[in-house]
Amino acid sequence: MSQLSVRKREGRLSSETVAALNSDLAARFGNRFTASEAIRKAHGHTLTWLENEPPDAVVFAESRDDVIDLVKLCARHDAPVVPFGVGTSLEGHVNAPHGGVSLDLTRMNAVTAVNADDLDCVVEPGVTRKQLNEHLRDSGLFFPIDPGADASLGGMAATRASGTNAVRYGTMKDVVLSLGVVVADGSFLRTGTRAKKSSAGYDLTHLFIGSEGTLGAIVEITLRLSGIPEAIAAGTCSFPDVRSACETTIETIQSGLPIARVELVDALSVRAFNTYSKLALPEQPMLMVEFHGTEASVAEQARRFGEIAAGHGAGPFASATRPEERSKLWQARHDTYWAQMTLRPGARPFATDACVPISRLADCVDETLADIERSGLVAPIVGHVGDGNFHVSPLIDMENPAEIDAAEGFTARLAHRAIAMGGTCTGEHGVGQKKRAYMDEEHGAIALDLMRRVKASFDPTNLFNPGKVFYA
Repeated sequence: MSQLSVRKREGRLSSETVAALNSDLAARFGNRFTASEAIRKAHGHTLTWLENEPPDAVVFAESRDDVIDLVKLCARHDAPVVPFGVGTSLEGHVNAPHGGVSLDLTRMNAVTAVNADDLDCVVEPGVTRKQLNEHLRDSGLFFPIDPGADASLGGMAATRASGTNAVRYGTMKDVVLSLGVVVADGSFLRTGTRAKKSSAGYDLTHLFIGSEGTLGAIVEITLRLSGIPEAIAAGTCSFPDVRSACETTIETIQSGLPIARVELVDALSVRAFNTYSKLALPEQPMLMVEFHGTEASVAEQARRFGEIAAGHGAGPFASATRPEERSKLWQARHDTYWAQMTLRPGARPFATDACVPISRLADCVDETLADIERSGLVAPIVGHVGDGNFHVSPLIDMENPAEIDAAEGFTARLAHRAIAMGGTCTGEHGVGQKKRAYMDEEHGAIALDLMRRVKASFDPTNLFNPGKVFYA
Protein backbone atom coordinates (compact mmCIF):
# COMPACT_ATOMS: atom_id res chain seq x y z
CA MET A 1 0.00 0.00 0.00
CA SER A 2 1.03 3.63 -0.47
CA GLN A 3 1.95 5.80 2.49
CA LEU A 4 -1.06 8.09 2.11
CA SER A 5 -2.39 9.29 5.47
CA VAL A 6 -4.72 12.00 6.73
CA ARG A 7 -2.86 15.09 7.85
CA LYS A 8 -3.62 15.75 11.49
CA ARG A 9 -4.65 19.30 12.39
CA GLU A 10 -3.75 20.77 15.77
CA GLY A 11 -5.72 23.57 17.42
CA ARG A 12 -7.39 26.50 15.69
CA LEU A 13 -6.04 29.03 13.21
CA SER A 14 -3.82 31.81 14.52
CA SER A 15 -5.29 35.29 14.88
CA GLU A 16 -2.98 36.50 12.11
CA THR A 17 -4.22 33.80 9.71
CA VAL A 18 -7.85 34.56 10.58
CA ALA A 19 -7.33 38.28 9.94
CA ALA A 20 -5.74 37.65 6.54
CA LEU A 21 -8.36 35.05 5.63
CA ASN A 22 -11.26 37.32 6.55
CA SER A 23 -9.77 40.21 4.60
CA ASP A 24 -9.66 38.08 1.44
CA LEU A 25 -13.15 36.70 2.08
CA ALA A 26 -14.58 40.19 2.46
CA ALA A 27 -12.91 41.31 -0.78
CA ARG A 28 -14.32 38.36 -2.76
CA PHE A 29 -17.76 37.90 -1.21
CA GLY A 30 -18.72 41.33 0.13
CA ASN A 31 -21.85 41.20 2.28
CA ARG A 32 -22.11 37.44 1.75
CA PHE A 33 -19.18 37.11 4.14
CA THR A 34 -19.59 37.67 7.88
CA ALA A 35 -17.51 37.26 11.01
CA SER A 36 -20.44 38.14 13.28
CA GLU A 37 -20.19 36.18 16.52
CA ALA A 38 -23.92 35.39 16.58
CA ILE A 39 -23.93 34.04 13.01
CA ARG A 40 -20.72 32.10 13.57
CA LYS A 41 -22.22 30.45 16.67
CA ALA A 42 -25.39 29.65 14.76
CA HIS A 43 -23.25 27.79 12.23
CA GLY A 44 -21.49 25.83 14.96
CA HIS A 45 -24.89 24.95 16.37
CA THR A 46 -25.61 21.33 17.14
CA LEU A 47 -28.91 19.85 18.30
CA THR A 48 -27.15 17.67 20.83
CA TRP A 49 -25.27 18.68 23.98
CA LEU A 50 -21.86 18.91 22.30
CA GLU A 51 -19.95 22.15 22.87
CA ASN A 52 -20.52 24.77 20.19
CA GLU A 53 -17.31 25.19 18.17
CA PRO A 54 -17.97 28.09 15.79
CA PRO A 55 -16.04 28.79 12.58
CA ASP A 56 -13.96 31.94 12.17
CA ALA A 57 -16.20 33.16 9.34
CA VAL A 58 -19.31 32.28 7.37
CA VAL A 59 -19.71 32.63 3.61
CA PHE A 60 -23.10 32.35 1.91
CA ALA A 61 -22.43 30.81 -1.50
CA GLU A 62 -24.83 31.47 -4.37
CA SER A 63 -23.19 29.55 -7.20
CA ARG A 64 -20.75 26.79 -8.05
CA ASP A 65 -18.14 29.46 -8.85
CA ASP A 66 -18.55 30.89 -5.35
CA VAL A 67 -17.76 27.47 -3.88
CA ILE A 68 -14.78 26.98 -6.18
CA ASP A 69 -13.34 30.38 -5.28
CA LEU A 70 -13.93 29.83 -1.56
CA VAL A 71 -12.19 26.46 -1.59
CA LYS A 72 -9.19 27.86 -3.46
CA LEU A 73 -8.97 30.82 -1.10
CA CYS A 74 -9.18 28.59 1.99
CA ALA A 75 -6.56 26.26 0.54
CA ARG A 76 -4.24 29.25 0.13
CA HIS A 77 -4.66 30.13 3.82
CA ASP A 78 -4.72 26.47 4.94
CA ALA A 79 -8.14 27.18 6.53
CA PRO A 80 -10.72 24.41 6.98
CA VAL A 81 -13.99 24.43 5.04
CA VAL A 82 -17.09 23.11 6.83
CA PRO A 83 -20.09 22.66 4.47
CA PHE A 84 -23.37 23.74 6.11
CA GLY A 85 -26.96 23.00 5.05
CA VAL A 86 -29.60 23.92 7.62
CA GLY A 87 -27.85 22.56 10.70
CA THR A 88 -30.20 19.70 11.61
CA SER A 89 -27.45 17.11 12.13
CA LEU A 90 -27.15 15.53 15.56
CA GLU A 91 -23.52 14.43 15.96
CA GLY A 92 -21.56 17.67 15.69
CA HIS A 93 -21.08 17.51 11.91
CA VAL A 94 -21.14 21.30 11.48
CA ASN A 95 -18.89 22.21 14.40
CA ALA A 96 -15.56 23.78 13.45
CA PRO A 97 -13.05 22.48 16.03
CA HIS A 98 -10.13 23.89 14.02
CA GLY A 99 -11.83 27.11 12.96
CA GLY A 100 -11.96 28.08 9.31
CA VAL A 101 -15.01 28.90 7.19
CA SER A 102 -18.55 27.61 7.36
CA LEU A 103 -19.70 27.26 3.75
CA ASP A 104 -23.42 28.02 3.96
CA LEU A 105 -25.17 26.53 0.91
CA THR A 106 -28.75 27.52 1.73
CA ARG A 107 -28.86 30.17 -1.02
CA MET A 108 -28.01 27.57 -3.66
CA ASN A 109 -31.63 26.45 -3.65
CA ALA A 110 -32.71 26.06 -7.28
CA VAL A 111 -34.44 23.03 -8.76
CA THR A 112 -32.59 23.17 -12.08
CA ALA A 113 -34.39 20.35 -13.94
CA VAL A 114 -37.29 17.95 -13.54
CA ASN A 115 -37.24 15.05 -16.01
CA ALA A 116 -40.69 13.66 -15.38
CA ASP A 117 -40.48 10.96 -18.06
CA ASP A 118 -37.29 9.64 -16.48
CA LEU A 119 -38.50 10.05 -12.88
CA ASP A 120 -35.53 12.21 -11.86
CA CYS A 121 -34.56 15.79 -11.11
CA VAL A 122 -31.47 17.95 -10.65
CA VAL A 123 -31.20 20.26 -7.66
CA GLU A 124 -28.73 22.55 -5.93
CA PRO A 125 -27.68 21.48 -2.41
CA GLY A 126 -29.63 24.13 -0.50
CA VAL A 127 -33.03 22.87 -1.69
CA THR A 128 -34.84 21.25 1.23
CA ARG A 129 -36.96 18.12 0.92
CA LYS A 130 -40.17 20.11 1.53
CA GLN A 131 -39.23 22.71 -1.07
CA LEU A 132 -38.59 19.98 -3.62
CA ASN A 133 -41.91 18.27 -2.96
CA GLU A 134 -43.72 21.60 -3.20
CA HIS A 135 -42.01 22.17 -6.58
CA LEU A 136 -43.07 18.68 -7.71
CA ARG A 137 -46.63 18.95 -6.41
CA ASP A 138 -48.36 19.20 -9.82
CA SER A 139 -46.10 16.70 -11.60
CA GLY A 140 -47.52 13.53 -10.05
CA LEU A 141 -44.08 12.83 -8.57
CA PHE A 142 -42.56 13.14 -5.13
CA PHE A 143 -39.23 12.77 -3.33
CA PRO A 144 -39.73 10.03 -0.72
CA ILE A 145 -36.79 10.33 1.69
CA ASP A 146 -38.16 11.86 4.88
CA PRO A 147 -35.79 12.27 7.86
CA GLY A 148 -38.36 14.36 9.72
CA ALA A 149 -36.55 17.67 9.79
CA ASP A 150 -36.81 19.85 6.69
CA ALA A 151 -33.19 19.10 5.92
CA SER A 152 -31.30 20.34 2.88
CA LEU A 153 -30.75 17.77 0.14
CA GLY A 154 -27.01 18.45 0.09
CA GLY A 155 -26.83 17.68 3.79
CA MET A 156 -29.01 14.63 3.34
CA ALA A 157 -26.65 13.28 0.69
CA ALA A 158 -23.58 14.09 2.76
CA THR A 159 -24.94 12.22 5.78
CA ARG A 160 -26.64 9.38 3.88
CA ALA A 161 -29.97 10.39 5.42
CA SER A 162 -32.80 7.97 5.94
CA GLY A 163 -36.17 8.41 7.66
CA THR A 164 -39.68 7.15 8.00
CA ASN A 165 -40.13 5.98 4.39
CA ALA A 166 -36.89 3.99 4.22
CA VAL A 167 -38.54 0.60 4.60
CA ARG A 168 -40.19 1.00 1.18
CA TYR A 169 -38.24 3.70 -0.69
CA GLY A 170 -34.75 3.21 0.72
CA THR A 171 -32.30 5.89 1.89
CA MET A 172 -30.29 8.59 0.16
CA LYS A 173 -27.84 6.00 -1.17
CA ASP A 174 -30.74 4.50 -3.15
CA VAL A 175 -32.04 7.70 -4.75
CA VAL A 176 -28.92 9.71 -5.66
CA LEU A 177 -27.94 9.08 -9.29
CA SER A 178 -25.17 11.64 -9.69
CA LEU A 179 -23.38 14.41 -7.81
CA GLY A 180 -21.50 17.57 -8.68
CA VAL A 181 -18.71 18.12 -6.14
CA VAL A 182 -16.01 20.74 -5.59
CA VAL A 183 -12.90 18.99 -4.26
CA ALA A 184 -9.93 20.26 -2.27
CA ASP A 185 -7.95 21.84 -5.14
CA GLY A 186 -11.03 23.75 -6.31
CA SER A 187 -11.79 21.41 -9.21
CA PHE A 188 -15.37 20.54 -10.09
CA LEU A 189 -16.09 16.81 -10.33
CA ARG A 190 -19.27 15.20 -11.66
CA THR A 191 -19.87 11.62 -10.55
CA GLY A 192 -22.22 9.30 -12.42
CA THR A 193 -24.93 10.03 -14.96
CA ARG A 194 -28.72 10.12 -15.13
CA ALA A 195 -28.78 6.50 -16.32
CA LYS A 196 -30.43 4.16 -13.82
CA LYS A 197 -27.38 1.88 -13.75
CA SER A 198 -23.79 1.72 -14.93
CA SER A 199 -20.87 -0.72 -14.99
CA ALA A 200 -18.32 1.94 -15.94
CA GLY A 201 -15.59 2.41 -13.38
CA TYR A 202 -15.55 3.08 -9.65
CA ASP A 203 -18.78 4.24 -8.00
CA LEU A 204 -17.61 7.69 -6.91
CA THR A 205 -21.17 8.87 -6.32
CA HIS A 206 -21.66 6.55 -3.38
CA LEU A 207 -18.22 7.36 -2.04
CA PHE A 208 -19.38 10.93 -1.42
CA ILE A 209 -22.78 9.91 -0.05
CA GLY A 210 -22.28 9.61 3.70
CA SER A 211 -18.82 11.22 3.64
CA GLU A 212 -20.14 13.99 5.93
CA GLY A 213 -18.46 16.81 4.01
CA THR A 214 -14.97 15.38 4.55
CA LEU A 215 -14.17 14.72 0.86
CA GLY A 216 -15.61 17.78 -0.87
CA ALA A 217 -18.54 20.19 -1.12
CA ILE A 218 -21.65 18.89 -2.92
CA VAL A 219 -22.99 21.58 -5.28
CA GLU A 220 -25.37 19.57 -7.49
CA ILE A 221 -27.49 16.44 -6.97
CA THR A 222 -29.42 14.28 -9.44
CA LEU A 223 -32.19 12.44 -7.61
CA ARG A 224 -34.48 9.54 -8.42
CA LEU A 225 -38.17 10.39 -7.88
CA SER A 226 -41.26 8.26 -7.25
CA GLY A 227 -44.84 8.47 -8.43
CA ILE A 228 -47.38 9.76 -5.91
CA PRO A 229 -49.43 6.72 -4.81
CA GLU A 230 -53.06 6.50 -5.84
CA ALA A 231 -54.07 5.83 -2.24
CA ILE A 232 -52.41 6.32 1.15
CA ALA A 233 -53.62 5.06 4.51
CA ALA A 234 -51.97 5.58 7.88
CA GLY A 235 -52.82 4.35 11.33
CA THR A 236 -51.72 3.37 14.80
CA CYS A 237 -51.75 0.16 16.77
CA SER A 238 -51.05 -0.14 20.51
CA PHE A 239 -49.24 -3.07 22.13
CA PRO A 240 -48.84 -4.48 25.63
CA ASP A 241 -45.06 -4.03 25.46
CA VAL A 242 -42.27 -2.88 23.15
CA ARG A 243 -41.15 -6.43 22.32
CA SER A 244 -44.59 -7.28 20.91
CA ALA A 245 -44.42 -4.21 18.67
CA CYS A 246 -40.93 -5.18 17.47
CA GLU A 247 -42.00 -8.78 16.78
CA THR A 248 -44.97 -7.48 14.77
CA THR A 249 -42.56 -5.39 12.71
CA ILE A 250 -40.28 -8.37 12.12
CA GLU A 251 -43.14 -10.59 10.96
CA THR A 252 -44.56 -7.82 8.77
CA ILE A 253 -41.23 -7.35 6.95
CA GLN A 254 -40.50 -11.07 6.70
CA SER A 255 -43.96 -11.74 5.24
CA GLY A 256 -43.19 -9.40 2.32
CA LEU A 257 -45.97 -6.93 3.12
CA PRO A 258 -44.99 -3.76 1.14
CA ILE A 259 -45.48 -1.37 4.04
CA ALA A 260 -44.29 2.19 3.38
CA ARG A 261 -43.68 3.31 6.97
CA VAL A 262 -43.55 1.51 10.30
CA GLU A 263 -42.45 3.54 13.31
CA LEU A 264 -42.03 2.38 16.90
CA VAL A 265 -43.07 4.81 19.65
CA ASP A 266 -42.64 3.74 23.28
CA ALA A 267 -45.11 4.69 26.02
CA LEU A 268 -42.98 7.62 27.22
CA SER A 269 -42.87 9.09 23.72
CA VAL A 270 -46.62 8.60 23.26
CA ARG A 271 -47.14 10.63 26.43
CA ALA A 272 -44.88 13.32 25.00
CA PHE A 273 -46.80 13.31 21.68
CA ASN A 274 -50.08 13.76 23.53
CA THR A 275 -48.71 16.71 25.50
CA TYR A 276 -46.83 18.49 22.71
CA SER A 277 -49.09 17.74 19.71
CA LYS A 278 -52.42 17.74 21.56
CA LEU A 279 -53.26 14.12 20.72
CA ALA A 280 -55.22 11.56 22.72
CA LEU A 281 -53.36 8.34 21.94
CA PRO A 282 -53.35 5.41 24.42
CA GLU A 283 -50.16 5.72 26.45
CA GLN A 284 -48.83 2.31 25.50
CA PRO A 285 -46.08 1.19 23.12
CA MET A 286 -47.34 1.87 19.61
CA LEU A 287 -46.59 1.32 15.95
CA MET A 288 -47.36 4.11 13.49
CA VAL A 289 -47.76 2.70 9.99
CA GLU A 290 -48.56 3.85 6.46
CA PHE A 291 -49.51 1.97 3.31
CA HIS A 292 -49.15 3.15 -0.31
CA GLY A 293 -50.72 1.75 -3.45
CA THR A 294 -54.11 1.40 -5.10
CA GLU A 295 -57.30 1.65 -3.06
CA ALA A 296 -57.65 -2.13 -3.10
CA SER A 297 -54.02 -2.90 -2.26
CA VAL A 298 -53.92 -0.37 0.58
CA ALA A 299 -57.04 -1.88 2.12
CA GLU A 300 -55.53 -5.37 1.83
CA GLN A 301 -52.22 -4.26 3.35
CA ALA A 302 -53.99 -2.65 6.30
CA ARG A 303 -56.13 -5.76 6.84
CA ARG A 304 -53.13 -8.07 6.74
CA PHE A 305 -51.10 -5.86 9.07
CA GLY A 306 -54.00 -5.80 11.53
CA GLU A 307 -54.04 -9.60 11.56
CA ILE A 308 -50.29 -9.81 12.20
CA ALA A 309 -50.51 -7.22 14.99
CA ALA A 310 -53.47 -8.98 16.64
CA GLY A 311 -51.38 -12.15 16.74
CA HIS A 312 -48.92 -10.29 18.96
CA GLY A 313 -51.53 -8.97 21.38
CA ALA A 314 -52.16 -5.58 19.78
CA GLY A 315 -55.27 -3.54 20.26
CA PRO A 316 -57.47 -2.45 17.35
CA PHE A 317 -55.79 -0.88 14.33
CA ALA A 318 -56.95 2.76 14.17
CA SER A 319 -56.83 3.91 10.55
CA ALA A 320 -56.36 7.50 9.34
CA THR A 321 -57.11 7.94 5.64
CA ARG A 322 -57.90 11.66 5.43
CA PRO A 323 -54.85 13.78 4.51
CA GLU A 324 -55.30 16.11 7.49
CA GLU A 325 -55.43 13.16 9.91
CA ARG A 326 -52.30 11.62 8.41
CA SER A 327 -50.48 14.94 8.45
CA LYS A 328 -51.24 15.52 12.12
CA LEU A 329 -50.07 12.03 13.02
CA TRP A 330 -46.78 12.25 11.12
CA GLN A 331 -46.12 15.81 12.24
CA ALA A 332 -46.28 14.53 15.81
CA ARG A 333 -43.68 11.91 14.89
CA HIS A 334 -41.46 14.51 13.23
CA ASP A 335 -41.69 16.74 16.31
CA THR A 336 -40.36 13.94 18.54
CA TYR A 337 -37.22 15.82 19.61
CA TRP A 338 -39.20 18.77 20.90
CA ALA A 339 -42.03 16.65 22.30
CA GLN A 340 -39.67 14.49 24.35
CA MET A 341 -38.28 17.61 26.04
CA THR A 342 -41.70 18.04 27.73
CA LEU A 343 -41.03 14.84 29.69
CA ARG A 344 -38.38 16.59 31.75
CA PRO A 345 -38.44 20.39 31.41
CA GLY A 346 -34.99 21.94 31.64
CA ALA A 347 -33.20 18.77 30.56
CA ARG A 348 -31.57 18.27 27.13
CA PRO A 349 -31.97 15.23 24.92
CA PHE A 350 -28.80 13.19 24.53
CA ALA A 351 -29.94 11.86 21.14
CA THR A 352 -28.37 8.69 19.76
CA ASP A 353 -29.30 5.89 17.36
CA ALA A 354 -28.37 2.34 16.41
CA CYS A 355 -29.39 -0.12 13.72
CA VAL A 356 -29.38 -3.92 13.72
CA PRO A 357 -30.51 -6.70 11.38
CA ILE A 358 -34.29 -6.89 11.58
CA SER A 359 -34.17 -10.37 13.18
CA ARG A 360 -32.25 -8.91 16.17
CA LEU A 361 -34.44 -5.82 16.61
CA ALA A 362 -36.60 -7.13 19.47
CA ASP A 363 -33.54 -8.44 21.33
CA CYS A 364 -31.63 -5.19 20.94
CA VAL A 365 -34.55 -3.00 22.05
CA ASP A 366 -35.30 -5.31 25.00
CA GLU A 367 -31.69 -5.20 26.20
CA THR A 368 -31.64 -1.44 25.74
CA LEU A 369 -34.79 -1.01 27.84
CA ALA A 370 -33.22 -3.09 30.60
CA ASP A 371 -30.09 -0.94 30.40
CA ILE A 372 -32.19 2.23 30.69
CA GLU A 373 -33.90 0.90 33.81
CA ARG A 374 -30.58 -0.06 35.44
CA SER A 375 -29.13 3.35 34.60
CA GLY A 376 -32.02 5.27 36.16
CA LEU A 377 -32.33 7.40 33.04
CA VAL A 378 -35.42 8.99 31.53
CA ALA A 379 -34.80 7.81 27.97
CA PRO A 380 -37.70 7.58 25.49
CA ILE A 381 -37.38 5.39 22.38
CA VAL A 382 -38.70 5.86 18.84
CA GLY A 383 -37.52 4.17 15.70
CA HIS A 384 -37.73 3.48 11.99
CA VAL A 385 -38.03 -0.15 12.98
CA GLY A 386 -38.95 -1.42 9.52
CA ASP A 387 -35.22 -1.32 8.76
CA GLY A 388 -33.99 -2.15 12.27
CA ASN A 389 -33.13 1.46 13.21
CA PHE A 390 -34.17 3.00 16.52
CA HIS A 391 -33.39 6.18 18.46
CA VAL A 392 -32.95 6.73 22.18
CA SER A 393 -32.90 10.17 23.80
CA PRO A 394 -31.83 10.23 27.47
CA LEU A 395 -32.98 13.53 28.97
CA ILE A 396 -30.07 14.96 30.93
CA ASP A 397 -29.57 17.76 33.45
CA MET A 398 -26.47 19.33 31.92
CA GLU A 399 -25.48 20.76 35.33
CA ASN A 400 -25.21 17.26 36.76
CA PRO A 401 -21.90 15.56 35.84
CA ALA A 402 -23.13 12.20 37.16
CA GLU A 403 -26.06 12.25 34.72
CA ILE A 404 -23.78 13.16 31.83
CA ASP A 405 -21.49 10.27 32.71
CA ALA A 406 -24.47 7.91 32.96
CA ALA A 407 -25.73 9.00 29.54
CA GLU A 408 -22.29 8.64 27.95
CA GLY A 409 -21.92 5.18 29.42
CA PHE A 410 -25.37 4.19 28.20
CA THR A 411 -24.81 5.41 24.63
CA ALA A 412 -21.46 3.61 24.49
CA ARG A 413 -23.09 0.36 25.60
CA LEU A 414 -25.83 0.82 23.00
CA ALA A 415 -23.25 1.24 20.24
CA HIS A 416 -21.30 -1.83 21.38
CA ARG A 417 -24.54 -3.84 21.66
CA ALA A 418 -25.66 -2.98 18.13
CA ILE A 419 -22.24 -3.77 16.63
CA ALA A 420 -22.10 -7.10 18.50
CA MET A 421 -25.47 -8.02 16.98
CA GLY A 422 -24.15 -7.48 13.46
CA GLY A 423 -25.41 -3.90 13.28
CA THR A 424 -24.01 -0.39 13.33
CA CYS A 425 -23.40 2.34 15.91
CA THR A 426 -25.50 4.70 13.78
CA GLY A 427 -28.24 3.95 11.30
CA GLU A 428 -28.75 7.53 10.17
CA HIS A 429 -27.37 10.14 12.59
CA GLY A 430 -23.89 9.69 11.18
CA VAL A 431 -20.47 9.71 12.86
CA GLY A 432 -19.60 13.40 13.14
CA GLN A 433 -17.62 13.97 16.33
CA LYS A 434 -19.49 11.78 18.81
CA LYS A 435 -19.27 8.35 17.19
CA ARG A 436 -15.66 8.32 16.00
CA ALA A 437 -14.81 6.09 18.97
CA TYR A 438 -16.74 3.14 17.52
CA MET A 439 -15.42 3.20 13.96
CA ASP A 440 -12.55 0.77 14.55
CA GLU A 441 -14.79 -1.73 16.35
CA GLU A 442 -17.41 -1.59 13.60
CA HIS A 443 -15.17 -1.60 10.54
CA GLY A 444 -11.84 -3.04 11.67
CA ALA A 445 -8.39 -1.50 11.43
CA ILE A 446 -7.77 -2.39 7.79
CA ALA A 447 -11.04 -0.92 6.52
CA LEU A 448 -10.64 2.18 8.66
CA ASP A 449 -7.10 2.68 7.34
CA LEU A 450 -8.43 2.43 3.78
CA MET A 451 -11.03 5.09 4.59
CA ARG A 452 -8.27 7.36 5.84
CA ARG A 453 -6.33 6.76 2.62
CA VAL A 454 -9.39 7.66 0.57
CA LYS A 455 -9.69 10.88 2.58
CA ALA A 456 -6.00 11.63 2.07
CA SER A 457 -6.17 11.03 -1.68
CA PHE A 458 -9.09 13.44 -2.11
CA ASP A 459 -8.03 15.94 0.54
CA PRO A 460 -4.30 15.66 1.39
CA THR A 461 -4.22 18.81 3.56
CA ASN A 462 -7.36 17.83 5.52
CA LEU A 463 -9.15 20.95 4.30
CA PHE A 464 -12.73 19.63 4.37
CA ASN A 465 -14.49 19.25 7.72
CA PRO A 466 -11.49 18.04 9.74
CA GLY A 467 -12.14 16.22 12.98
CA LYS A 468 -15.21 14.36 11.69
CA VAL A 469 -15.48 10.59 11.06
CA PHE A 470 -11.79 10.17 12.07
CA TYR A 471 -9.67 11.59 14.88
CA ALA A 472 -7.73 13.97 12.60
